[in-house]
Amino acid sequence: QLQLVESGGGLVQPEDSLRLTCVASGRRASNYDMAWYRQAPGKEREIVASIRFSFRGDIISYADSVKGRFTISRDSAKHTMYLQMSRLKPEDTAIYYCNVVVPGPVESIYWGQGTQVTVSA
Repeated sequence: QLQLVESGGGLVQPEDSLRLTCVASGRRASNYDMAWYRQAPGKEREIVASIRFSFRGDIISYADSVKGRFTISRDSAKHTMYLQMSRLKPEDTAIYYCNVVVPGPVESIYWGQGTQVTVSA
């Protein structure tokens, strides 16, 4: 089993920055595909950024809406993933979730409990 705990959310003003953290525990989680999702009120959950393991180096991708403003990274030694968010906009307001996909004969998908990010003047 894998447990994911997010932190770092809060109430900020437009153009502010925040860094979200996701700590994984329970099993080794250093080479799995990881991602940040978000869900705004009344909307479906959407992927924000992902970091996929590759022997040639992690493959990173972003949703168009956050490109140039958000940066995903991870520290495998600490089993931790980060989302550095800059130049936040009101439309970034959502609950942000950490996601890990563990490959195997049956793929396992894990979610954290979420952390609220509110961007408001």
